[in-house]
Amino acid sequence: MTQTTRPTPSEIRAYRVANPKMRERDIAAQLNISEAALVAAECGLTAIRIDGSANRFLERAAELGEVMALTRNESAVHEKIGVFEKITPGKHASIVLGENIDLRIFPGAWAHGFAVTKTDGEDVRRSLQFFDKQGTAVHKVHLRPASNLNAYNSIVEAFRLDDQSQDFVAEAKVENIADGDAVPVDVAALRDEWSRMTDTHQFHGILRKLKVGRREALQSVGEDYAWKLQPEAVEKMLHDSVKSGLPIMCFVGNHGIIQIHSGPVANIQTMGPWLNILDATLHMHLRSDHLAEVWAVRKPTADGHVTSLEALDAKGEMVIQFFGKRKEGFAEREEWRAIMENLARLDITEAA
Repeated sequence: MTQTTRPTPSEIRAYRVANPKMRERDIAAQLNISEAALVAAECGLTAIRIDGSANRFLERAAELGEVMALTRNESAVHEKIGVFEKITPGKHASIVLGENIDLRIFPGAWAHGFAVTKTDGEDVRRSLQFFDKQGTAVHKVHLRPASNLNAYNSIVEAFRLDDQSQDFVAEAKVENIADGDAVPVDVAALRDEWSRMTDTHQFHGILRKLKVGRREALQSVGEDYAWKLQPEAVEKMLHDSVKSGLPIMCFVGNHGIIQIHSGPVANIQTMGPWLNILDATLHMHLRSDHLAEVWAVRKPTADGHVTSLEALDAKGEMVIQFFGKRKEGFAEREEWRAIMENLARLDITEAA
C-alpha cells in the first residue's frame, strides 16, 4: 500500500484488519506512519492515551510485579522477564537495577504513552507502551500471568489523559549538527584520552569532547584498542559463551533507554537472518544482516582493561554490545578475554 497522504485512523484500522498476521512495525512501515500513529488509531477501542513521562511511570512500575520489559532498535530486540526494583529516577538519566530488569533510561526522549489491550479468543494481552516525539517506540512493558492486574488498572486510570484523539502527529526530528560533515580525527588526542580512561562510562564524554563519532573513533584509535571482526563473530562469541558457561552482559538500546542482561545464556538459535537467544527470562532477537561492522574494543579501567564486542549498523550506530560479566573492583575474566581474542579478525583488505 503506497501512501501519498497520511492515512486516517479508520484507514489504519482497516489495513490492520486486512493484514492480521503482519507485525505492527511492518504495518507502520507499509503505511509510512509511526508505530505510535498505529496505536493511536485504536484509542477508544483497544488503546488509551496515558502520560508518557518516564519518571512518573517509574514511580509506579514496581507495583506491577512480574512483567516483560521490551526495548528495541531497528535491528535488535531485547526482552527481559522480571520486576522493576532498585529504581533511581533522575532528570537526565534514571536507573533500574533489578536482578533481571536492568535499565538506563533517558527521560527526555519519552513523550507519549498508551495502555494497549489485545484480545485473541480468551487470551487478553495488556501492555504499557512509550514513544518519542516522532512516534518511535522507546520501551514497552507487557503484563504476564503473574502481574498485578489491579495495579495496572490503577496506573492506567491515574495516567489517563483527557486527550484521547485517534490522530497522531509526529514532531519533526531535529537533526544533530554534529552528524553533518565529518571532522578529521585527532588520533593523538583520541589515543591520549582513551589511554587515560578509568571507567568505561567515560567513553561517551571523550567522544563528545573530541567531537568524534563512535565508528570514527574505533576506526582511528589503533588495533591495540579496537580491531574489526568477521561478521560471524557475534554468533561465535555467543556459542563460545554457552560452552564455557561464562556469564555475559548484553546491551540493546535506543536514544531513550538501554536494557541490559547480565548472566549466562543457553539457547542460541538462528532463524533466517535472525540470531536469537531464547532463554527463560531473556529473549534477544538480532538481525545479523543489518550488521555493517563488528568490533572488539579494549577500554582501560581502574581494574585493568575490559573488552567488549560492539556491532554497528550501516549508519555507524550501535545495534548491540556485549561484555563479560564482572563486578566493579574486579579484573575482567580471563575466559572472556580468551573468547574475544580468539574471534576471527577481519582482514583490512577484506573490509576495503
